Amino acid sequence: MPNLSIRVDAPRALRPLPAAVEVAAYRITLEALHNVTGHAQAQNCTIRIQQQRTTLTVEVTDDGCGIPTDHHVGLGLTSMRERATEIGGTFTITANPTGGTDVLALLPSGQLDHLQTR
Repeated sequence: MPNLSIRVDAPRALRPLPAAVEVAAYRITLEALHNVTGHAQAQNCTIRIQQQRTTLTVEVTDDGCGIPTDHHVGLGLTSMRERATEIGGTFTITANPTGGTDVLALLPSGQLDHLQTR
């Protein structure tokens, strides 16, 4: 990891987000970055955050070794998917044919009235 370059591409400020979206975006980004530093053997990683009218896009890409086809889905990938889907978002992880991995979460950036409190 000493040669890993991390680039963040995000706006200086975001419109206010529901707390659940902020937490999901933070935790998904943190887990994806943890996977890059612990498993990817990457030299470059980019974290992109974009806010559209109704969606917050969180994308973490790297140029590492990618996900092996026989990879067992562990707790980290499962928790990222659950965090996105429990607030009505989507989560995908893609191994690039040229190497590296793309993690993409599309999270609703509006009101989350449909969520029940636990």
